[in-house]
Amino acid sequence: MTITRHGVMANLSLAVARGDTVYLAGQVARTGSTVAEQTADVLEQIDELLAKAGTDKSKLLSANIWLTDISTFNEMNDVWTSWVAPGQTPARATVEAKLADPKFLVEIMATAAIG
Repeated sequence: MTITRHGVMANLSLAVARGDTVYLAGQVARTGSTVAEQTADVLEQIDELLAKAGTDKSKLLSANIWLTDISTFNEMNDVWTSWVAPGQTPARATVEAKLADPKFLVEIMATAAIG
């Protein structure tokens, strides 16, 4: 089977597709100073990467979410809930973690079916 990589960088690819599955790298915000703003930006990036792979959020299989402060869970979750396809929610885990840069408040990694 062919492996297709999107957003290839020196140390990672933003998305890797093989067969009928696409795996997204952890996405962090380009903009935003609140968890809600950063979550919205990350989800926009996820939409873009899924589209490049030929799929969309209705085909999400799983998601991992990291928050620098778990007390912001509801703020993130409100944005997530308004974004995710109703009735098509993926398996999901959300944990508190120290992220690569203090400016990042949320990171989301996802896997989706293609087709």
